[in-house]
Amino acid sequence: MGKVIEMERKVTKFGNSLGITMTEALKQIGLGLGDTVHIDVKESDGEIIIRKTNKIVLPAGISSDFLDTLSQVMDQYDETLKGLKDR
Repeated sequence: MGKVIEMERKVTKFGNSLGITMTEALKQIGLGLGDTVHIDVKESDGEIIIRKTNKIVLPAGISSDFLDTLSQVMDQYDETLKGLKDR
């Protein structure tokens, strides 16, 4: 398991948004400007988990539109798909 880094930051205002700076933490997991992350909010625990999103190279013949549609279908039928998994 990797080294755990703890830091404390103040929430600040960026235009009309609230945010925090954590450049060093992002650099340590290989994130840079323009990269995509996945964010999970655990309201009951007061946690926000930020994960680096893996970059995917699509095979020939698969368009990004197909993946967008697939993602929408999976989101729409998430509970149904989870139910099928347990059968």
